[in-house]
Amino acid sequence: MTTAGEWDAVERSVRYDRAGHVVTLTIDRPERRNSLTFETLASLRDGVLRAKAEPGVRVLVLTGAGDKAFCAGADLGGVRGAELDAEESHAGRGHLADLFRTLWASGLPTIAKVRGYALAGGFGLAMACDIVVASEDATFGTPEVAVGLWPYMITVPLLRSMPPKIVLELMMSGRRVDTVEAQRIGFVNEVVPADELDLAVDRRAEQIAAQSPAAIRLGRSTFYKVLTSQPDEALSLLQAMLSVATGTDDAAEGTAAFAEKRKPVWKDDR
Repeated sequence: MTTAGEWDAVERSVRYDRAGHVVTLTIDRPERRNSLTFETLASLRDGVLRAKAEPGVRVLVLTGAGDKAFCAGADLGGVRGAELDAEESHAGRGHLADLFRTLWASGLPTIAKVRGYALAGGFGLAMACDIVVASEDATFGTPEVAVGLWPYMITVPLLRSMPPKIVLELMMSGRRVDTVEAQRIGFVNEVVPADELDLAVDRRAEQIAAQSPAAIRLGRSTFYKVLTSQPDEALSLLQAMLSVATGTDDAAEGTAAFAEKRKPVWKDDR
């Protein structure tokens, strides 16, 4: 894991910024439409781990630098250059899977702030986040089929974000999706003018950061487990988690604050 002091020296293409309870990770390769190399993927993962380890961080925002792209997918030139042999190539491609796993296991609510292109792996990265806020000029798509490939690695986040038949059609056609259709399909939470994107994401992050960290951490992980569970199994899990949640310090504080008509002071604020 990259330490805070080593960050800039290891990977300058990912910026780490913190404001209060919110950390923003920015892919800072605008000249390459914020495309992903193996090193950039590893550094994004390290950024998530750093945010998870820092006290008081409650929300993680992922975005891309500039106004052209959130992330246009893999940097084919950069990735090809790193392929020394088949075994190393295969291991390198696992960086995206590792990033998805780390995001989902972080316990942090995640927001994708999307401006411009979110294509291929960039589309998957946006869909791996819990909430997607996009500017009106955002464009989504899986263009891999046009170059004889298939978007294998992003299948899971896309299937968690929209109906399977929509995912398959997008993968087979390679067509682009604008924000009107994206919001209709349901994989974008909010669409705003480009000059309002920062404010819209800040507002969402602040709303989430104001809530109980324990409730969100437990509830978010349970939500995703329920997505892949059978109904009977899901109900048992939900019952167990409700019992766990009612025993937390935040639940006691929230209940007391409600009775006393005051604002709650969550555990990591004390």
